[in-house]
Amino acid sequence: MAVFSQELTIETDSTQTSIEKPVFNTSDFEVSYKSYAVASITSEITIEYTGKNNELPTFLWINNETKNITWENNKTTINYTLTEENTNLQIAKTDHTVSISIIPLWWSIIPPLMAILLALLFKEVVTSLFIGILVGAAILGIYAGGIEGIWSGLLAVIDTYIINSLNDWGHLAVIIFSMLIGALVSVISKNGGMKGVVDRVSKYANSPRSGQFATWLLGILIFFDDYANTLVVGNTMRPVTDRLKISREKLSYLVDSTAAPIAAIAFVTTWIGAELGYIESGVAQINEAGSQISMGAYAIFLNSLQFSFYPILALLFMLLLIWKGKDFGPMFNAEIKARKGEDVYHHDPEKLAELAEFETKEGAKTRSYNAVIPIAVVIFGTLLGLLVTGWDSAVWNDASISFSRKISAIIGASDSYTALLWSSMVALIVAIGLSVGQRILTLEESMHSVMAGFKTMMNAVVILVLAWSLASITEDLHTATFLTQLFDGNIAPWLMPAITFFLAALVAFSTGSSWGTMAILYPLMLPAAWSVCMAAGYETEMALNIFFNVTSCVLAGSVLGDHCSPISDTTILSSLASSCKHIDHVRTQMPYALTVGTVAIVFGTIPTALGLSSWIAFPICLLVLYGVVQLVGKKVPN
Repeated sequence: MAVFSQELTIETDSTQTSIEKPVFNTSDFEVSYKSYAVASITSEITIEYTGKNNELPTFLWINNETKNITWENNKTTINYTLTEENTNLQIAKTDHTVSISIIPLWWSIIPPLMAILLALLFKEVVTSLFIGILVGAAILGIYAGGIEGIWSGLLAVIDTYIINSLNDWGHLAVIIFSMLIGALVSVISKNGGMKGVVDRVSKYANSPRSGQFATWLLGILIFFDDYANTLVVGNTMRPVTDRLKISREKLSYLVDSTAAPIAAIAFVTTWIGAELGYIESGVAQINEAGSQISMGAYAIFLNSLQFSFYPILALLFMLLLIWKGKDFGPMFNAEIKARKGEDVYHHDPEKLAELAEFETKEGAKTRSYNAVIPIAVVIFGTLLGLLVTGWDSAVWNDASISFSRKISAIIGASDSYTALLWSSMVALIVAIGLSVGQRILTLEESMHSVMAGFKTMMNAVVILVLAWSLASITEDLHTATFLTQLFDGNIAPWLMPAITFFLAALVAFSTGSSWGTMAILYPLMLPAAWSVCMAAGYETEMALNIFFNVTSCVLAGSVLGDHCSPISDTTILSSLASSCKHIDHVRTQMPYALTVGTVAIVFGTIPTALGLSSWIAFPICLLVLYGVVQLVGKKVPN
């Protein structure tokens, strides 16, 4: 690996007038700088005057370029873009020599690219993210200190990047919120509240159509966690759908394809904390690059929902199939077999042992309000918290602003992390109080359930921390700048959402992790999309339209890839909870997922990136899906 030495010529002028100027000695100036810099990226060189003269120079020369300087407390900072051609550094008649290693900008893509490729190869996200961080830290270490920098880079993974990712209030808030929601899901599952909700809905199922609709509706109602959705709905509705001769494949599809889509787009879910964290890391890079996106991560998320075609269409497509009583492809064959009584699968009970934490305590009375009340506390508590933390009396009292715009402005200025923390903590306390107060669970059992809930979120927390660390590496290496230069002039801004959607689907399919995909792509694609729009001369409003679209496409593509992936955790859990053969679930669900994905990208994502209103695009997409069901679907007898 070649290390290019970069030296700059800095010269101070002390003879600009006939007035006698002070004479400076070499020891009068201390020059501070990083031992490495990224090519074509502005770097900082700090000069401190330690001499005794009161009059300091007002400008200097860097490689024959004059730069005005302002001293503050005898210190000045010079911003300078380093290039490989400059090799000498001197400070006027005071002789200073500085060597700075230049890192070629293309190296910046190596760490995230390594993480993506390894995720595709090993089908495992945690190791891939860790190696990506290690490679990035090693690159910086080698350019800063030679080959031994590999060792310092290894140490920097833990003592710099992981520690710094945790030493952030917003990041810690996301972690705590995710764990609190995990604990809440565990408690209301254990105390029978979740099963009570399911029981109330399932009793209205008396035909294959109503049984499928009840399953779909439950998937919508249990919106706040995809795991809880999959495990609770699948296990509870399986006896109902068996009685109504609905195939296990169809049950698995309904369970799987409501779980992630609704959890991805609902306002208060176990996903929202991670989504906000990923979005915020991407926005931070944009702002540090010189642009300013003033709205918070929650406001960006809300604005992106208008472009969330795949998750929303996936939910509506299932409703179309149920309403028309049609299916196609392998799913049609599975349904025909089920109607004839040939669809009976039973897994070994030991394979369902991992679902035990979400099972109702034996002998507990299933009361739906034990789940409804805590969930309502989370929902309404979050809304109240957003209003409280974002309240601005000037905005509220402004008669020229409509009510909807006032609410939007207040929520956009709110502290979403604080609101989520408040609501989730109070909801967990309420859930424990209901469980202990009714003597469904003892305090000890409640706390055991809380800890079990924390444990279910640990994998997500690890991914989050590693993702934030990788984002820090890409920030230090200016990966977004490289992508911008790569896309600049080569990629039209309106293509960025489609490219993002395809890339997210590919990574999610290969890794089986929506969260891992978002962790890798959000910090990369958001800054790249914004920079491409700015380079193309887009006005802020047009750029935000693409930016919101790209934000939604990372999420939408992740969910699509997750639905098609045989190694996805929710795909596997859907098969287990529904007692369906896993390969049969994947084989029957994939045609439906790809159908919706194709319609979403062709008739939704691309047209809206070109300027079409999503209010027009959504009806067009629904009409196309309706046509697919009518033309391709075959009637399944009730």
